[in-house]
Amino acid sequence: MKNSGIGGQAVMEGVMMRNKDRYAVACRKPDGEIVVDIKETHSVSEKVKFLGWPFIRGAVNLIESMVIGIKALTYSADFIDDGTDDKKDDKKKKKTSAKADVTKTVQNAAAEEPQPETVQSEEASNEKAQSEEASAQAAPKQETVMTPAAIALTVMLSLALTIALFFFLPVLITGAIESLTGWDSPFATSVIEGVVRMIIFVSYVAAISLMPDIKRVYCYHGAEHKTINCIEHGLPLTVENARSSSKEHKRCGTSFLLLVMVISILVFSVVNCFPLYEGDSAIIKILVRFGTRLLLLPLVAGISYEFLKLAGRSDNKVVNALSRPGLWMQALTTKEPDDAMLECAIASVEAVFDWKAFLNGDNGNDISGGAETGGDSTEKCGRSGCGF
Repeated sequence: MKNSGIGGQAVMEGVMMRNKDRYAVACRKPDGEIVVDIKETHSVSEKVKFLGWPFIRGAVNLIESMVIGIKALTYSADFIDDGTDDKKDDKKKKKTSAKADVTKTVQNAAAEEPQPETVQSEEASNEKAQSEEASAQAAPKQETVMTPAAIALTVMLSLALTIALFFFLPVLITGAIESLTGWDSPFATSVIEGVVRMIIFVSYVAAISLMPDIKRVYCYHGAEHKTINCIEHGLPLTVENARSSSKEHKRCGTSFLLLVMVISILVFSVVNCFPLYEGDSAIIKILVRFGTRLLLLPLVAGISYEFLKLAGRSDNKVVNALSRPGLWMQALTTKEPDDAMLECAIASVEAVFDWKAFLNGDNGNDISGGAETGGDSTEKCGRSGCGF
């Protein structure tokens, strides 16, 4: 298996794929058409070199991926079919019918007692209304765009909720368990905290998978993995080949999060060996412990990221064995996609990656058009034959 270097994310009714300094979001419209939006992105590590160093770049990549992910999700949300258009069509039909009844009444009245000025006024009103409806239909749909401040706020809130749920809550529960049992072992504390953290994580993923919209996102997640696996196993990128490919991938974000859980147990076990607080206050003890977790989180993310990169380019048996729990976890976050979803994923890949060149031995990074035309281009393709 050859590592392509491309990665992605499932979005609402579509897939986002990223290759180096550009990414594409392919979404399925309610009428069946696929719309592909291609944009450029540049890492802060291009300007601040040390942020690209090993064990530092993991935390940087995490935040940048969150920013791109939020942008992609915001863009894809415009393609959800919530029935609004159907309701508008029904209202237009009722409005047209009512206007027809009014016109008919006026015409009947005119036949009995001619009133040229009134009839002309009604006709002019109808023409004006029809003109307004035509203009409304012709007007392009406005894309939802988040400001940089809104994106920054969303990222901060997302990080805060993640830290509160998967780090502060486990520390709080572990502190309560220590108080009830009287345990005072640094290693036992780290293990209990890690187990609690994993239980919360697995429960959260399993719970949201019950939501219909999330189920569809998980299907698109499977489509994302299948297309990447298809390429990296040397197969031409077609719906048939992607369909038979695996929906699990070693470089998945789910595996990354599970690695963070596991590596945090090892790192925090070492830290717990040092007496950071020897007072009697349980509250201060919990706050100190949480503070150290927060400070060490970039290091944990960095170690997890480096292992994930190693796993993506290695077929070593030990690495594969260590990657296995993450692949098992993906059984919750990936579902089998249908062919229409695979077409979306293929369209997204082809927008940023030359898979034919990759299969011939090149890196597949030379894509004409797209981001080179200004970083904000949009391509379209039909329901099938998505090699637009």
